[in-house]
Amino acid sequence: MPQIRLATEADVGKLHAMIIGLAKATGLREKVTSKPEDFHRFGSRGQPAFQALIAEFDGEPVGLSLFFYSFSSWRGELGVYVQDLYVSDKVRGSGLGRRLIAETARLAKKRGATYLRLSVGKGNTAAQAFYCSIGLSLSGDECIYQAIGPAFEHLTQKRNKKETGAR
Repeated sequence: MPQIRLATEADVGKLHAMIIGLAKATGLREKVTSKPEDFHRFGSRGQPAFQALIAEFDGEPVGLSLFFYSFSSWRGELGVYVQDLYVSDKVRGSGLGRRLIAETARLAKKRGATYLRLSVGKGNTAAQAFYCSIGLSLSGDECIYQAIGPAFEHLTQKRNKKETGAR
């Protein structure tokens, strides 16, 4: 049975390798541009941008829950957002995915969180069925929008006096 523990700085290579594994499993390998150094830079600073649980079996990494905390201004409550959940083919179907989600929720609850959120690709019906099977429900109230690359850069530019508040 895989053992689950909090990832440490020494695990950045394992974390990155599992992200690559997740991307390959979902057919999206070309979308991953991160490097292990990024995990080190953002995961080991004073206030880390994320935490991760790592599951190992006989010393080999076989599962991951990478998460961060969020605040709901509407609820006035702390929550946890699971950015990535990965279970290797070697142990898929063993219940490890559920264990990783449950342990993430337990850790978050200790910190005061009252809810867990995640998103899943529209075409990833296997993951959608899994999440429903463990008690998560689809939030029909929201759509996720994003600004990446040039769209993000465009948002950061000062455009005119009206936008910047100048008179």
